[in-house]
Amino acid sequence: MWNTLSRGRPTVQSLKQLTSVSRNNQVFRNNTVGIMAAARKQSTLPAGYKEDHSKGAMLRFEESLPKLPVPTLEESTSRYLKSVKPLLTPEEFQKTASLTKDFVKPGGIAEKLQERLVAKANDPQVKNWMLDWWNDQAYLAYRDPVVPYVSYFYSYKDDKARRDPAKRAAAITTGALKFKKMVDEGSLEPEYMRKAPISMDSYKYMFNCSRIPAKPADFPKIYDWKTNKHIVVARKGQFFKVPQEHNGQQLSAAEFEAIFNRIYETADSSAPAIGALTSENRDVWTEARETLISADPSNLASLEVIESSSFVICLDDARPVTLEERAHQYWHGDGTNRFYDKPLQFIICDNGAAGFMGEHSMMDGTPTHRINDYINDQIFNAKLDLGAPTPRSELPIPTAIPFRSSDALTKAISQAKTDFADVIGKHELAVLQYPGYGKGLIKKFRSSPDAYVQMLIQLAYYKMYGVSRPTYESAATRKFAQGRTETCRTVSEESVAWVKAMQDPTVSADEAIKLFRAAINGHVEYISAASDGKGVDRHFFGLKNSLKEGEEVPEFFKDPAFSYSCKWYLSTSQLSSEYFNGYGWSQVQDEGYGIAYMINENSLQFNIVSKRLGVERMRFYLTEAAADMRELLERELEGPKAKL
Repeated sequence: MWNTLSRGRPTVQSLKQLTSVSRNNQVFRNNTVGIMAAARKQSTLPAGYKEDHSKGAMLRFEESLPKLPVPTLEESTSRYLKSVKPLLTPEEFQKTASLTKDFVKPGGIAEKLQERLVAKANDPQVKNWMLDWWNDQAYLAYRDPVVPYVSYFYSYKDDKARRDPAKRAAAITTGALKFKKMVDEGSLEPEYMRKAPISMDSYKYMFNCSRIPAKPADFPKIYDWKTNKHIVVARKGQFFKVPQEHNGQQLSAAEFEAIFNRIYETADSSAPAIGALTSENRDVWTEARETLISADPSNLASLEVIESSSFVICLDDARPVTLEERAHQYWHGDGTNRFYDKPLQFIICDNGAAGFMGEHSMMDGTPTHRINDYINDQIFNAKLDLGAPTPRSELPIPTAIPFRSSDALTKAISQAKTDFADVIGKHELAVLQYPGYGKGLIKKFRSSPDAYVQMLIQLAYYKMYGVSRPTYESAATRKFAQGRTETCRTVSEESVAWVKAMQDPTVSADEAIKLFRAAINGHVEYISAASDGKGVDRHFFGLKNSLKEGEEVPEFFKDPAFSYSCKWYLSTSQLSSEYFNGYGWSQVQDEGYGIAYMINENSLQFNIVSKRLGVERMRFYLTEAAADMRELLERELEGPKAKL
């Protein structure tokens, strides 16, 4: 999936290495630590932030957010060399250091590229120098299927009060519409990081939006929420249009429940499984969309009903029980009862189990984490106004969205189903629910919980493979205007020294603890810098995109060490909610793992995905690493000196 190079862009070599972090994890893969949704008083705001109430509460700080900075060449190359040193032999490192020195020599190409990038960043018409390049090359021009490579999921804890699927779907719909109303009206309170407001710009892609397949790149389409007050419900691969209102009044939960029950009764699996087409390679789906439209002119209008909907409710014909079964159901489903181009899909199974699936291209994981956490908080804590308990008698009967088929369309759908089964069949998934301890104990160990779990993953990987390899963790850059993510490179000289010590019986506990402290301190420093826009990967991405047509790609970017250093054998990110029992995404390269983790008060959870590399073994080593680290750090609390 990630072995192609520039995807047709002559000035960008190996976009896989530069942008592979973006797709799935960046489900989404956002560092949510420190992002606060609670309201802040203006007096607590850092200097420089101004409120423009004409834009509404949600966007009132947007114009005063700082621009994404451009690091200096010295900053990035210094941090880069530090990050690659533990990954290379001494000879390889000397070659890379020499190429780096030549790249940034006075008057060289790096200075020219830096000048161009800084000029773009300073352009008054440009809010974020990276955004257009990033959205296009990392997402919209990406041609592999969005499922499973871009999609991500959250798995909800069970709602004991709503075992009935129609009842649970109705509550989730009501909660989502309550959140939507705040977004539509602009009354949603912004999120904050360290008391400073962060960008809410991507919320415009949350509702009434869809990714549209096209060549050479897809594009997002936002529909007017004032004229598209409907949701779409999927059942047995068939789609239904459901109004949000009746006679100007929003449907109550009881009314949604009645409509959903009607859909359960009438859904017909013999209807064309249009959703399957959205699981295809993007070029294939682009052509299939034309086949769909050419089958009958009315199909375009039907398609736009789905694309313009507020969101999709998927009533799945499945009864997942285990965490792995749930993860598979929400991450990809059966390939037909979805419309994978929609950014929001809420999934309710026949046994009442529920979850969420997101499409990642225009919106990272923190906004969808917020809406999903909000919905569950509203439901589980009885904060939701469910409306009148008895439905109105004159409610409209839900009707299926009609699609007319053709031989060519039937063939395309059949092929899509085959391709989906083939892609999903290449993956394996395991869930580790570790009840031994969580952030409560980790904080007693005087460690950042996130840095602690990053080191836990490093130790597990070293136990399994006997080597440390490039690792990605997402860092949110939403403190800047239109900010998205930056890479935190987890592997460091300090982390490698520590994992080796943990496997060396001659190393004392005191020495291992000392090395552990150095490793987590180094990690905290890097992720802090990345969140401040001072990581290396986005800067180098910007420099490469600053090359003009016909200019030679610098040898610095052709260095095998450069490509290797951003080949993410481990793609990781944290997102935590007491209302979830899982979340995750795909690996970003065929020889690697996608590891999503949650750090709750008294437990840890990992979702492990790979292309048949051995997720069960990785689960074993994660468990063993968690126990080893607890034993080590409890010795520090107790104070004895001992050999490991």
